[in-house]
Amino acid sequence: MATSKEGGKSGSSGGNEQKSQPAKRGFAAMDQNQQRQIASKGGQAAHQKGTAHEFDSEEARRAGQKGGEVVSRNRAHMADIGRKGGESRQSANRAAAAAKGGNRQGGKAE
Repeated sequence: MATSKEGGKSGSSGGNEQKSQPAKRGFAAMDQNQQRQIASKGGQAAHQKGTAHEFDSEEARRAGQKGGEVVSRNRAHMADIGRKGGESRQSANRAAAAAKGGNRQGGKAE
């Protein structure tokens, strides 16, 4: 009896996996090159029609600034970024110092 319950559990979990990852259909089912070709045609058509939007450098600068302001409001996120950058730089500096120091002090025991 216990074995049949276990078998039922494994069968139901397999069904849940299929529900969490539905089969791709339409545009998502196409290969990447085919998607790019279709998207490219859409962009070309918009330019020919005159409805395509092109950023100038000033507009792009403002958009980037606006995005940066939104991201920087999250102080915990910014602290996390700074911490990771500091750790990365510190570990790189330590590795460089060890490489230099290891060559000079290779025979010394500490």
